[in-house]
Amino acid sequence: MNPFKGRHFQRDIILWAVRWYCKYGISYRELQEMLA
Repeated sequence: MNPFKGRHFQRDIILWAVRWYCKYGISYRELQEMLA
């Protein structure tokens, strides 16, 4: 089973965003702006 199947972003982008979220405690809104 692939948890990334059907996602809007590629697997690497999702993992990058999760790492930044956990490491720096940035908000979901800030992550959205960074990925836009």
